[in-house]
Amino acid sequence: MITRTPGSRQDWRTAIRRTIRDTESLSRALGRTKADIGADDAAHRSFTTLVPPAWLDKIDVNDPNDPLLRQVLPTATENEVASGFIDDPVGDQAARRNGGVLHKYHGRALLVTTGACAINCRYCFRRHFPYSEHLASRGRWKAACAYLKDHPDVTELILSGGDPLMLSTDLLQDLTDQLQSLPHIQTLRVHTRMPVVMPERIDGDLVRWLSSWPGRLVVVIHCNHPNELGPDVASALERLVSSGARLFNQSVLLKGINDRWQVLAKLSQRLFDLQVQPYYLHQLDRTTGTAHFEVDQENAKSIVRQLMAHLPGYLVPKLVQEKAGGEYKQPML
Repeated sequence: MITRTPGSRQDWRTAIRRTIRDTESLSRALGRTKADIGADDAAHRSFTTLVPPAWLDKIDVNDPNDPLLRQVLPTATENEVASGFIDDPVGDQAARRNGGVLHKYHGRALLVTTGACAINCRYCFRRHFPYSEHLASRGRWKAACAYLKDHPDVTELILSGGDPLMLSTDLLQDLTDQLQSLPHIQTLRVHTRMPVVMPERIDGDLVRWLSSWPGRLVVVIHCNHPNELGPDVASALERLVSSGARLFNQSVLLKGINDRWQVLAKLSQRLFDLQVQPYYLHQLDRTTGTAHFEVDQENAKSIVRQLMAHLPGYLVPKLVQEKAGGEYKQPML
């Protein structure tokens, strides 16, 4: 059991309160000015800056191109208009159903559990999603469960958001208690960045909640660079493993951050050491404000071919792209 002392880094709610929420605080925490780091207030107003303490601690303040900083720093490039980049590139709006459900693919459905995240990644594909109109947690899951009851073909439920682990463990327990009345839901899949960006969240109560799920349990984390995987994250992942969950990782291919095969190879090897299976490498979703992160498709394929040449197949994530209206994520190789 994890001992949580109020006011310590073990308390995830304290970590939330200590999260950086504006460009001035971010630059000051790094010992720089906003001009030094290239922070842009207009981009911040469009999509709020959120940098949790555990993430901030891993940024190299002496590296202006630090890969962790670049993932969270609002810059003027986000304000540029780019052809082909739109607010809903993956067709979430067309997939909306009652009760905060997104239903795109056969056999599985996704719950938009919350609009909250512990971190705002600047490449986020749901940065323009109308969360206020479409949350499964509103009404304490009843409408979502009613939809699922009417769709017995759905055997896997994905908890997403936002980040589902931003919700209280009690509220998550309420959901899974209701899901147990739906015997066709055999697999619970949790998509979360929290073990990486706020490892304090993976506390004893959360592990007990995960362990209580009677069916198959999958946790998909999101890590883009090996520098994200410090000892605190390793401990959080170990706790997740103890819950009985199978752990997978998905990454986004990001220009200037992880678009070299050597970086991705190191990431895959480190993940595997931590009992996490490399899963997907996503081609960037073409969301408004994110064009500067895009890696062209031929370069993306070349990077993965290099990974295939240097790693065993089980360490090579599948390069995929999601297209609105598709029946599945499209393999690019």
